[in-house]
Amino acid sequence: MEFDALLLSRLQFAFTIGFHIIFPAFTIGLASFLAVLEGLWLKTKNPVYRNLYLFWVKIFALSFGMGVVSGVVMSYQLGTNWSVFSAQVGSVIGPLFAYEVLTAFFLEASFLGIMLFGWKRVGPRLHFFATCMVAIGTLMSAFWILAANSWMQTPQGFAFADDGTMVATDFVQVIFNPSLPARFAHMVLAAYLTTAMVVAGASAFTLLTKKAVAEGGTALRMGVLMMAIVAPLQIVAGHESGKVAHEYQPAKVAAMEGWWETRTQQPTLLFGWPDEQAETTHAAIGIPGMGSWFVAGDANAELQGLKAFPKEDRPPVWITFWAFRIMVGMGLAMVALGVWGVAVWALKRIDRASLYHRALVLAAPSGFIAVLAGWISAEVGRQPYVVYGVLRTADAVSPVAAGTVATSLLFFMIVYAIVFSAGALYILRLMAEGPETHEPTPEETSEPPGSPLATGVASAAEKGA
Repeated sequence: MEFDALLLSRLQFAFTIGFHIIFPAFTIGLASFLAVLEGLWLKTKNPVYRNLYLFWVKIFALSFGMGVVSGVVMSYQLGTNWSVFSAQVGSVIGPLFAYEVLTAFFLEASFLGIMLFGWKRVGPRLHFFATCMVAIGTLMSAFWILAANSWMQTPQGFAFADDGTMVATDFVQVIFNPSLPARFAHMVLAAYLTTAMVVAGASAFTLLTKKAVAEGGTALRMGVLMMAIVAPLQIVAGHESGKVAHEYQPAKVAAMEGWWETRTQQPTLLFGWPDEQAETTHAAIGIPGMGSWFVAGDANAELQGLKAFPKEDRPPVWITFWAFRIMVGMGLAMVALGVWGVAVWALKRIDRASLYHRALVLAAPSGFIAVLAGWISAEVGRQPYVVYGVLRTADAVSPVAAGTVATSLLFFMIVYAIVFSAGALYILRLMAEGPETHEPTPEETSEPPGSPLATGVASAAEKGA
């Protein structure tokens, strides 16, 4: 394997987007969770919801900040490492990034300060409105980014200009391209599920350590409920996304499934070892016809294998195959945990089911693992194209030396290891401490006091001292 500028640029972008995506995947769901908590607090005046809000908003602020920082780095790479791509498709997807800034980011930036620091300065309804606006902003941000990425998967609504660059002929078709609806639903559900797993895991740890039992029990029930509802829906959304991929990117689906031959009754392979040199999947264990049924709705449907495509048009099979299985495996595990949680809840043992609590603590990162594996299978499966069927990745890279890219990649790895490790460790420390459990005063029941971020930072500083 030659580490040329193309491979190094792909590795660098994969490294930076891998770090970035875990933060939006968490903050999208966490912002909505905070809106629900504050709404319940205002409606019931139950201090448990207030304490949970004050606890999780600190974690949201830290995660949101790290997500913004890591996102800025990615945008610069479009010019430094992928300048040909930017020149070729900038007039098509550039406006989508601009819409994301003008709508989502401006909305988040306008109300985030009120959400974090405005509890003494604005009324409860206005503060709740600010929290809701931040939650909506995160969803709008996901929409525009998914619209741009989905267009790269299923491009339409464009034409080539005289200079060979792409220009949009119909922005409605660009935005609402064939893969957007299923992929947007899949990503939003993934974000909610990721948050549910973290909330459930942190709450289970709180119960295991006998800290903030009321808050831990309430948050655990909310996490389990979200898990039980969203995990099955996520399987449906993923299935719909796979059907779209089969229609527009059959080579990607063949790589995900490990199919080499074109035939009827394609199997669903549970296990196997793809071999690109021998063009076969060794030690394959599968269910005959299940793949055709899942993808085409007919167990006897004929589906293409990888041999139907020229070798230069096939995606890397091994990575795509295993990333897909990790994503599906994590999804099925979360479904099982949701069913388990509902069962112990129905038996009125959810607060003292220590084995289940330990399982939730271990499974807390499963949402992040599934998101990363899903993006790897989608993006690697799109290769060798950066815009599927239109622009090859090898033709989109900047004309820079491999040594320059290697230096910047090494720099990013060192800086990210220091900065984001420190941030992640601090978030884990906050989660381990759990929510504060003080009862509100009569004045506090009429209007939530203080800045949750300032309160949390001061409390952490006192404990650290």
